[in-house]
Amino acid sequence: MRIQAIKRLLVGAPMPLAQARHERLGKAVALAVFASDPLSSVAYATEEILLVLILAGTVALSYSLPIALGIAALFAVVVISYRQTVQAYPQGGGAYIVARENLGVFPALTAAAALLTDYVLTVSVSAVAGIAALTSAIPALFPHRVLLSSLAVAAIAMGNLRGVRESGRMFAAPTYFFTACILGMVGYGVIASKLGWLPEAPYAPHPPGLEGIGLFLLLRAYSAGCTALTGVEAVSNGVPALKPPEGRNAAAVMTWLGVISITMFLGITYLAFDFGIIPGGDETVVSKIARRVFGTSLMYYAVQAATMLILLLAANTSYADFPRLSSILARDRYVPRQFGTQGDRLVFSNGILILSGFAIALIVIFQGDTHALLPLYAIGVFMSFTLSQSGMVRRWLRLKEKGWRWRVWVNGVGAVVTAIVLLTLAATKFAEGAWIVLVIVPILVAIFVLMHRHYDEVAAELSLEGLGELPEFNHTVLVLIGDVHRGVVRAVQYAKTLAGPAVAVRAVYVEINPAGTYRMEEKWAKCGFGVPLVVLSSPYRSLLRPLLDYIDQIQSRGEDQMVTIVLPEFLPRRWWQHVLHNQTALLVKGALLFHRNIVVADVPYLLKR
Repeated sequence: MRIQAIKRLLVGAPMPLAQARHERLGKAVALAVFASDPLSSVAYATEEILLVLILAGTVALSYSLPIALGIAALFAVVVISYRQTVQAYPQGGGAYIVARENLGVFPALTAAAALLTDYVLTVSVSAVAGIAALTSAIPALFPHRVLLSSLAVAAIAMGNLRGVRESGRMFAAPTYFFTACILGMVGYGVIASKLGWLPEAPYAPHPPGLEGIGLFLLLRAYSAGCTALTGVEAVSNGVPALKPPEGRNAAAVMTWLGVISITMFLGITYLAFDFGIIPGGDETVVSKIARRVFGTSLMYYAVQAATMLILLLAANTSYADFPRLSSILARDRYVPRQFGTQGDRLVFSNGILILSGFAIALIVIFQGDTHALLPLYAIGVFMSFTLSQSGMVRRWLRLKEKGWRWRVWVNGVGAVVTAIVLLTLAATKFAEGAWIVLVIVPILVAIFVLMHRHYDEVAAELSLEGLGELPEFNHTVLVLIGDVHRGVVRAVQYAKTLAGPAVAVRAVYVEINPAGTYRMEEKWAKCGFGVPLVVLSSPYRSLLRPLLDYIDQIQSRGEDQMVTIVLPEFLPRRWWQHVLHNQTALLVKGALLFHRNIVVADVPYLLKR
């Protein structure tokens, strides 16, 4: 009862199934729920570009602007492509559903594996990056970043366990607070720098012009900045969470997501270029820009607080999509069925808990280092982008719906561009850790196939086709006893209710200590149960071996022999008192679990004190 009370306090009271339609999200809340990841990505995407370019010297940082413009163009292409996807597939599922219907099973499973991997990485990266914003403002907390990141994941998971609409409302304010702070910083920073309102910079701005650097370094910088696109596919996976008309509302959310994200990303990159920001150290690029624009005023700390909150809450995008995609895979029998079960608050609780566990494990393994996690990050995203857009091209060519010609071009361009970026990411980040994702995805696909095969085999074996005539059973009921007490009395009473013309009821006592057998037979005779007592000798003091031999002896009479083992079990009131007693019933149940034609019935007797 105490556990239930704590659960109700943290998660809330159960919701009826009829409440599900009222848990849908409006466009404003949906933007906060699904856009928190791509919006938050702009907080570190510019920094990732600069960290690569600085390898060629400070002059090479001038390339950040053309690279950012290229990424913004890619962002626009992907958003326009996904607008078509959400309207064509209002049932959700994103890349998995699109690929399954248009490209086949293995491309679909590849997309699903890539997305699930990316969602876990999203939670890890978001939590670590959020704590990095906190430690930039309060350096004394830097040594505790792993613990703080893990606690942040646990807190976000708890918020999502409370339900879709409630978690959306909780996370909407920080998302819009971050948007206002960053747009305000960019707008004021651009105007103030042009009008000379800012104090003299402690460092020199970048010199004009571009220094010649290698193509490979440019590609590395471009692929590093493509982390800005992570999370764009979230809306397509969560379309059913929106209010009707789902497809139209999802398209509107996609548009606003693209406009806001591109504006903030280009603004941050421009200010970093204009102010001559050099990446590195224990302070983030956004923190350096905010300090340059606002000094150490309240507005600086507001930007840092907003950045920390959005980076932490960016994980909420994964919490919206990982459980939902897992439930779709469970429905299609590619992951355990438990992932398809909704909890008390009409959310897929198992998916939320598994996602949190994997994310915390990654944080611990990589010691809370954002730059160590990011190389693993964008591979899965662009893999799903490419498969989704390729699937949409196949759909338009197959169905030839109204406007299919220009739609093919839109999705075709999206597929080609994202495929090129995927190959670039794989090549440039392979040695940095991208190989891990390229190995994990095929392993996950193989696991999906094995699970599906298992479920198919189970379904075939349980099918009623070809069942034939139902068998008649000869039933033997065995009451396993170790002493004669009130719990045994209840067990015998229960066993006798099973008696019938073809049912034999017997009590079975395994003789561990021969000296106590006579006393046991005497007590049994006095009780007058009317049930014969069978004593099984056990010279090696084993409880299970004589019992199993006796059952085998009964079942050797034919395939029609059904045996029910009745286990009398007394239960102490307190949990700690269980360790003071032999767990004989548990041992017997475990030993008989995989035996054919055996039923184990547990008859508990709850002790009053």
